[in-house]
Amino acid sequence: MVFEDKMITNGEPEEEEEEEEEEDMVDPLETVRQKCEETDHCVHARERLEACETRVGSRSETTEDCTEELFDFLHARDHCVAHKVFQSIK
Repeated sequence: MVFEDKMITNGEPEEEEEEEEEEDMVDPLETVRQKCEETDHCVHARERLEACETRVGSRSETTEDCTEELFDFLHARDHCVAHKVFQSIK
């Protein structure tokens, strides 16, 4: 015997459940970080980091790493972010 699930509608037409599309929430911190990365100071720090990565990547044996350049870039970006992030939070 096969049982079927039937919905009793009491004479009303069946309503299909509509799935609302959730809007992608954007992290304000990420937005501010992207804007700060475009400032002159951050662009200069990123260029130094990329030059270091290129230099280190081109050598087969080296003890050099780009830690200092990475920290300089992150410091420059976070310094910019610190002044702007709380203005965008409501």
